[in-house]
Amino acid sequence: MEEKMNPESLLDLNAYLKDRKQRIDEAIDRFLPGDDSLPADLFKAMRYSLFAGGKRIRPILCLAAAEATGLSDVSESILPVACALEYIHTYSLIHDDLPAMDNDDYRRGNPTSHKVFGEALAILAGDALLTEAFALMARGDLQPEIAPETLLKVISEIATAAGAFGMVGGQVDDVKAEGKPGNLDVLNQIHSRKTGAMIVVSLRAGAILSCASESHLAALTDYGHKIGLVFQIADDILNVEGDRHLLGKNTGSDAARGKMTFPTLLGLENSRQKACSLVEDALGDLELFDSRAMPLRLLARYFLERRF
Repeated sequence: MEEKMNPESLLDLNAYLKDRKQRIDEAIDRFLPGDDSLPADLFKAMRYSLFAGGKRIRPILCLAAAEATGLSDVSESILPVACALEYIHTYSLIHDDLPAMDNDDYRRGNPTSHKVFGEALAILAGDALLTEAFALMARGDLQPEIAPETLLKVISEIATAAGAFGMVGGQVDDVKAEGKPGNLDVLNQIHSRKTGAMIVVSLRAGAILSCASESHLAALTDYGHKIGLVFQIADDILNVEGDRHLLGKNTGSDAARGKMTFPTLLGLENSRQKACSLVEDALGDLELFDSRAMPLRLLARYFLERRF
């Protein structure tokens, strides 16, 4: 009898990530004016951070969710929203690196934006990326296949996830928690907003744009909450024992700032066990999907095992 092939062997995740990243990079390059546009310094700073080696995780999740819920291939109509998610993520990193926040000198192996362009221009580059994200998503001419009411729903959800009730609110709580006694419930709440909200909405955006069913949308939402925590736990662990050359930034900064992290509350081994358990639960959320969700299944384990 012929042996059945493991479905996971049918997909090379590295090749998938490389292909989707290339498509996203090319789209960003088309959508964002070059540094020959005015004000040139501003666009140069925006592009510096956008093309500083990011893995494009959030836009890739958006595309993968769209594919899992019915899109046969990467549609040009999905790319503006996918790229806007990367704009928002990049703006958050520029601001996060500032002296008033994490005061980091390096990001992805390169000097941070404020070290290259100064604090004022770095702040403005972040501001511009955030606003350009919404301008890009609102361009109906780039997304003719998508109904206006569908696009409006996606824009509204992304605005909520990026703002006071999501990423920004989580960042505020994270800053306020520095140097204070740890509490696992508080930490879960911080990261469900600071990290998880944009991961969840990346998945939801792709699913909504591909007209997913309510059951598929709910399953992807649950999956997103879990892998968002996995991503943050892995990030916390890497800050303790990661290779700074692979990470492209210094390690140990969380402890130096007295940040509340999963390793400080649970220890490294218990943090790993929590992440493993979350991955298994996340894979369970994908049981109602067919093989088109294989990238999402593999990404859950990738978040757990990543080294940078």
